[in-house]
Amino acid sequence: MIEYVKGELADLTPAMAVVDCHGVGYGVNISLNTYSAIQGKRDIKLYIYEAIREDAFVLWGFASKQERELFLLLISVSGIGGNMARMILSSLTPSELVDVISSGNDRLLKTVKGIGLKTAQRIIVELRDKISLIGSSNNDVIPGKVTTGNISNEVMEEAVSALTMLGFQVSASQKVVVSILKEDPSLPVEKVIKMALKQL
Repeated sequence: MIEYVKGELADLTPAMAVVDCHGVGYGVNISLNTYSAIQGKRDIKLYIYEAIREDAFVLWGFASKQERELFLLLISVSGIGGNMARMILSSLTPSELVDVISSGNDRLLKTVKGIGLKTAQRIIVELRDKISLIGSSNNDVIPGKVTTGNISNEVMEEAVSALTMLGFQVSASQKVVVSILKEDPSLPVEKVIKMALKQL
């Protein structure tokens, strides 16, 4: 069992990090929260959850143990898989998610793409008692530095790529991302993706 991967950040997109550990590159699926936490760093440490299936060996990585614990709780709920758990953790910070579940705020949880009212209620009912063991954290990551000028094309491409990896259609993703960047071209990519997740 892999507990964590520590090494040089070889490549990074909002949905995937490649960590070079002594010449072996590990492709690790990440959330937007983790992306924000490791962006701009050279050496990183990601806490790992291994998903081993017949047809795939998938690594999920988290900047904090708290986020990994939340991921594990989410995928324990019937109907919530790894990608949906990542979608939830990309839309809400760990402490926001803890607060949403603790307070039974199904309306806010329902704003996450792909989560209907019944699923939101199921998450709250199944996890409300367990979530108190994790507790709130003040270590939520701060969004990456604001980028300005002519790199909005790069931001647009990264955002569309991440949304596509999360399962959205390219054309719909492009349309939403372009409209967000038209209003504020200086937004960092993770903020663009979070806003797009609410609109798609």
